[in-house]
Amino acid sequence: MTSLERLQPGPDPNLSLAGRSGVVTQAVIMAGGKGTRLHPYSALFPKPLMPLGDMPVLELLLRRMKTAGVTDVILAVNHLGRLIRTFFGDGSQLGLSIRYSNESQPLGTAGALGNMIDELDETFMVCNGDLLTSMDLVAMARQHLETGCDASIGVFERENKIDFGLIEFDAEKRLCAYREKPTNMYFVSMGIYILQREAVRPCITANEYLDMPSLLLQMRAAHADVRCYHDDCMWLDIGRPDDFALAQSMFEHNRALFLGA
Repeated sequence: MTSLERLQPGPDPNLSLAGRSGVVTQAVIMAGGKGTRLHPYSALFPKPLMPLGDMPVLELLLRRMKTAGVTDVILAVNHLGRLIRTFFGDGSQLGLSIRYSNESQPLGTAGALGNMIDELDETFMVCNGDLLTSMDLVAMARQHLETGCDASIGVFERENKIDFGLIEFDAEKRLCAYREKPTNMYFVSMGIYILQREAVRPCITANEYLDMPSLLLQMRAAHADVRCYHDDCMWLDIGRPDDFALAQSMFEHNRALFLGA
């Protein structure tokens, strides 16, 4: 079972500013993962509390959201969640209202929504708690609201370089193409989404494990309007030790950019 704890009164969902001011004022942050790829670091700290410079990666994200107009935050916590609660408290030090949705077991990157659906604004943001990005959250919200879509996915263009000569041949083993160390470009999910509550509601169940890709595919199968938002920004998931080290360097050299200052 889970519970949603309100440490201070949050905004009335019926008074959401999203439709009137072009901003999304509520965010759900998934901060309950065990961070197994980041061991041994994550054995002592939950991944969202891993430090980049003088503050944890989750604080960077919260500060960026506040700059973009977010005022109400729900943190979905599980693994070492008490440390996250102790660090951020009610959010007042950051100028935010923070509540906690406690999971007795991991529910995936979307399952926690089933336990808080009635607490959510008509339009709300969902974000993984372990990423570093300079994405323009205001522009993403603007596109979502202007198009009137049911879901927006933040996407990032990545480069995949193959370090070998790529061979293509036909059924008779005759050479068709030989490309030396080709580079392919593709888009990946950044772990940042904007969703419409009533489009999500039919696809979720309380206390049921659900990943975000499954939720979005279910929504699309139900004829929901699911769109992508691409921003030529900086982005990194700190899920692996190498990525964590790179994120530390990126933040050190681009502090103001990542803080949204």
